[in-house]
Amino acid sequence: MSSATTLNIPGYITGTWDFDGAHTYVGFVVRHMVVTKVRGRFENVEGHIVTAENPLESTVVVDVDLASVNTNNETRDNHLRSADFFESDNHPRMSFRSTGVRQEGGDFVLDGELSIKDVTRPVSLPFELEGFTKDPWGGTRLGLSAKGEINRKDFNVTFEGVADGIAVVGDKIELVVDVEATLRAEAPASE
Repeated sequence: MSSATTLNIPGYITGTWDFDGAHTYVGFVVRHMVVTKVRGRFENVEGHIVTAENPLESTVVVDVDLASVNTNNETRDNHLRSADFFESDNHPRMSFRSTGVRQEGGDFVLDGELSIKDVTRPVSLPFELEGFTKDPWGGTRLGLSAKGEINRKDFNVTFEGVADGIAVVGDKIELVVDVEATLRAEAPASE
């Protein structure tokens, strides 16, 4: 059995951590017209992390409001909310539920299930545990970052826009996640 000591995670703290929405980023990068990339993010993200005694038994839950997509272009954002892409009126949430944490060499990988438009598929996200720190308000914070890649068509996001024979939107989507989370205060034991 691995432990924080054998994994050499300095300052490791067990507990439940709630995402700090003001300091958490869930975004994506996708090719546009083959020659450039469009970046976007989701403004409304909720989630929590449970760091277990054995770090490899830790869990992550993430829920994303798809209507909160922001690419800094209102027309494009409205198109992304439409049936061509997220169909956010009928499928308002994207979610990720971890199924395991593993170590590959010196790196960590978070395995889980990603759900978009009622399609759930396994996804693996290499991640870095950025660390633990006290904050100026008496709390404790955790940071982590992750990147991964999915094919949008695997999640029924099948828009086929073509201009002069060139795909308007690429199939491969890079996921970019930066989380800052705060440690929940433990409830006092009842007598």
